Amino acid sequence: VRKPKGPTSAAVLNLLKERLLAEAGVQTNGNKKNQVLKIGHGGTLDSAATGVLVVGIGKGTKMLGTMLAGSKKYTAIGMLGKATDTLDATGKVTEEKPYDQVTKGDLENVLQKFTGDIMQVPPLYSALKKDGERLSTLMKRGEAVEAKPARPVRVYSLSLQQFQPPLFTLDVECGGGFYVRSLVSDIGKELSTCATVQELTRTKQGPFTLEEHALQEDKWTIDEIAQSLEHCTALLLGEPARKKLKTEHPGETAVIC
Repeated sequence: VRKPKGPTSAAVLNLLKERLLAEAGVQTNGNKKNQVLKIGHGGTLDSAATGVLVVGIGKGTKMLGTMLAGSKKYTAIGMLGKATDTLDATGKVTEEKPYDQVTKGDLENVLQKFTGDIMQVPPLYSALKKDGERLSTLMKRGEAVEAKPARPVRVYSLSLQQFQPPLFTLDVECGGGFYVRSLVSDIGKELSTCATVQELTRTKQGPFTLEEHALQEDKWTIDEIAQSLEHCTALLLGEPARKKLKTEHPGETAVIC
């Protein structure tokens, strides 16, 4: 699906699930033990971001790990001269620095330092967990959170698409565990200023692309999903695009991706 800007990944899944169950005429009565539609996503996307969110439905949830073993691509718009606590436009400004000295050539040269196998410190506002809770949840409660240690990540390609100070646009292709927000922040520091993400769009995850495979919110229906699966059959590693699922009660409908 194409995740709209604003809702969390979990909220997008709940909305999708509610729509499919309502369309199928299934009454759940809020009893989780009697769920007839299992649904999950293959990688959290920031609430402030938009783009590809790969969703598994039914038996498709067991395929997510295999399907998403490839790289991810993002388009990010960064802003020089400001830093925030969340490393994006949703946070509180924590620092401001001049950026007039930064040229397009400076930016392009710096990007070379962030290409290949590098070490990266994840942002404090993230889906990473401490004692079973997300760091972002702990931060929002005002609890003290220590930064996670730098860890190895891979950047397959990184290019500057546009530079109109203070804004700059990047195209990034990376491996798992990579944070574009941390990248933009680190770029700002490397340029002797600061920077934060203003807009972030995931354009590819595994074999799925925003242009070819993502469904807009107005197409989150059983028929549209089935048609989309027909288009994506070659990506499903030999799994049939659609199957009949046995349900516990006659007349119930289940959907599988």
